[in-house]
Amino acid sequence: MHHVKSLLARALNVRPLLLAGGVLGVVYYGWSAGGPSAAEQPRVVPPPVVATRDRSKIQTAVFAGGCFWGTQGIFQHVNGVLSATAGYAGGSAETAVYELTETGSTGHAEAVRIVFDASKVSFGTLMQVFFSVAHDPTQLNRQGADVGPQYRSTVFPQTKEQANVASAYIRQLDQSHAFSSPIATTVEAGKTFYKAEDYHQDYLVNNPTQPYIAFVEQPKVDALQRLFHSVWREEPLLEAGRRG
Repeated sequence: MHHVKSLLARALNVRPLLLAGGVLGVVYYGWSAGGPSAAEQPRVVPPPVVATRDRSKIQTAVFAGGCFWGTQGIFQHVNGVLSATAGYAGGSAETAVYELTETGSTGHAEAVRIVFDASKVSFGTLMQVFFSVAHDPTQLNRQGADVGPQYRSTVFPQTKEQANVASAYIRQLDQSHAFSSPIATTVEAGKTFYKAEDYHQDYLVNNPTQPYIAFVEQPKVDALQRLFHSVWREEPLLEAGRRG
């Protein structure tokens, strides 16, 4: 994700591929060199074999998988999610700002903090959504045209149990060949989440006609509705006005 003036040029580059190859396939895999076949479509990957035992009602999860505009927009439509906040994870408080993170040198990834009601949606289901429609977990330090470690695929576990379940789930997906390429997702424990600037919050909802949103991110939300209708929330849960 780059500044808005460069998004228009990039959108023009991907739009012909979208029209020629099919919206979902191109958006999901970005037609990037070394990525999976563009013929593959977003689909529901198998759930984790090992379910979380923690039944505490209110829990937190942090995921990173490319531009946080889209990741936030997806989880805002998941029933049981109480908040989805765009931010940074993996680096220090001093570098948790957009301009520094976008250099790719801070250790941060663009991430989303999800507070959820575990009695309504499980951590396992959130991981299913993350690996199925939110991004391509086989791309290393990139998502499509967004290149750099700030766009890496990462689970930032908030508990030891989440760390164990996430690591086991990655092994499960690799062993079952759920994807045509090995999963590049990392599990990085002990990292603090920092909320992003206000103008990044609810960006997908507030900018539906912006080319990057319309052609790259909104189709992922559409795929969520189609593939995860059992947890689909029609009205997005917005971050605007929320503290913290």
